Amino acid sequence: MTAHHYAVSVDQLASMDTILSMSGLDFMRAIIRGELAGPPIGQTLGFKPVAADEGTVTFEGTPEFGTMNPIGTVHGGWYGTILDSCMACAVQTMLKPGQIYTTLEYKINILRPIPVGLSVHAVGKVQHVGRSTGVSNGEVRGVEDGKLYATGSTTCIVMDGPKR
Repeated sequence: MTAHHYAVSVDQLASMDTILSMSGLDFMRAIIRGELAGPPIGQTLGFKPVAADEGTVTFEGTPEFGTMNPIGTVHGGWYGTILDSCMACAVQTMLKPGQIYTTLEYKINILRPIPVGLSVHAVGKVQHVGRSTGVSNGEVRGVEDGKLYATGSTTCIVMDGPKR
């Protein structure tokens, strides 16, 4: 997977009115179907959402040379970003039209280095979503080898979107 397969520009991002008119699950599914632009951070780091159901989202990614740190392994920020994305988007799938969210905090545990060029799935699963917070966990596993490379947890704030 290379970045140019799903490149987006700022004028292609969904408007706040569009975002607020949809449930979080419908919004995520529209991105996966290509009806709405995907997250630009995925373009930069080489990952994208590939599946969404109520309470769970899967991202697929392949860390390439540009994600490496000076010692030749995938930078911890790549693990953190793909985990933050899948875990927070899992919370998003539980939101009603008119609601938005953002990450309050997240934690990751890197268990082993991902080999550069290995495709992984990062799966976020909701533990709880209430009126003001959402909590979810995530795992990064190799697509080909099934090995567990990292885990994470997040707490998100859930809010009413801006009034238009």
